[in-house]
Amino acid sequence: MRVGLLASLLSRQATYRRAGVSRYIEALLQYLPAVAPDLEMIAYTSRTVWRAAHAEFPPAVAWRVTHWPTERPSVRIAWEQLVGPWATRDCTVIHGPVHVLPLALAPPGVVTVHDLAFVYFPEHYPAAKRWYLRLLTGLSVRRARRVIAVSETTRRDVVRTYGIAPERISTIPNGIDADWRRIDDAELERWRGQQGLPERFLLFVGTVQPRKNLIALLEAFAQLGPEFPWPLFVVGAAGWLDSPIYRRVEDLGLARRVRFTGYVPPEELRYWYSAATIFIYPSLYEGFGLPVLEAMACETPVITSNCSALPEVAGDAAVLVEPTDPLAIAAAIQSLVMDEERRRVLAQAGRERARQFTWERTARETAAVYRALSEQRLGERGGETV
Repeated sequence: MRVGLLASLLSRQATYRRAGVSRYIEALLQYLPAVAPDLEMIAYTSRTVWRAAHAEFPPAVAWRVTHWPTERPSVRIAWEQLVGPWATRDCTVIHGPVHVLPLALAPPGVVTVHDLAFVYFPEHYPAAKRWYLRLLTGLSVRRARRVIAVSETTRRDVVRTYGIAPERISTIPNGIDADWRRIDDAELERWRGQQGLPERFLLFVGTVQPRKNLIALLEAFAQLGPEFPWPLFVVGAAGWLDSPIYRRVEDLGLARRVRFTGYVPPEELRYWYSAATIFIYPSLYEGFGLPVLEAMACETPVITSNCSALPEVAGDAAVLVEPTDPLAIAAAIQSLVMDEERRRVLAQAGRERARQFTWERTARETAAVYRALSEQRLGERGGETV
């Protein structure tokens, strides 16, 4: 069976584009050949992305490279809809890993939906991005034979928003690599010294954009008072509509206590998680919430939101708070700061919780969706009901 994966959003740019969905595509390309060697995996991407990334993946992955610069959003959209149907015509199944399929698709299609934040929080998106996602996601999930949702929350949102039959949607959660764990203490201390980091600090990891609710986190941090000794590090690339976030830092007088690192490469993130004393992720809406999982795997106590998919990921291994209430966030931080034993319990619970989510599992369950769709197609061709 030949599976075509639309991999234009695979990124090696030192921007927010290398986070989130790019890591999902990386994981599929890395793990599918190992767990499903019967599949012929073909990745469709630009020459620029291929040159930067192809050597990192198993030789079993075949690459179809276009000269179109599909790393540019407008060009990617045009390629997917105009060239994609022709380029993927010899595939058994075509997978759009980020919300969108070619609408004139010939092979049966699978589309992954990561979240519907652009539906529920449209004000947090630039107008063009919001319009594109709303239009193309809706058309794609209706066109697809199978939809993959990365959480039960996203699955329910897709059913409610687009009227898709629940049996057409498979919930397949994201994961982490098997070796994603806390950094060894000696190595961590060397790194901490190189970075000039204090012994204790609070951490947020994610793209700097409105949905991540950084303004509420900043207001909560301000509530802790100027005598609070631990700084807050915001690790992540600038996204969009982020100017009010930086202005709020100045308005609250936090410029000396809140530090924005900008983009951090994925291979360095594990050091940040491991070095932090408490990880805080008060996002307003997540389809999954990968940073929560990553922090728990590194045995860092987590405070996160009590809404969307975040409780699904955290289970009982994190402190859940109302993200729109800075006082509640501040109280949760202060409570963990004062309770070292609670932090130790959460660290252990988080490590165990994180073991339930692996990219290998994601790949196995995704391969099962491909096979089921292929079998359905064969049954239809033979005149059978599957």
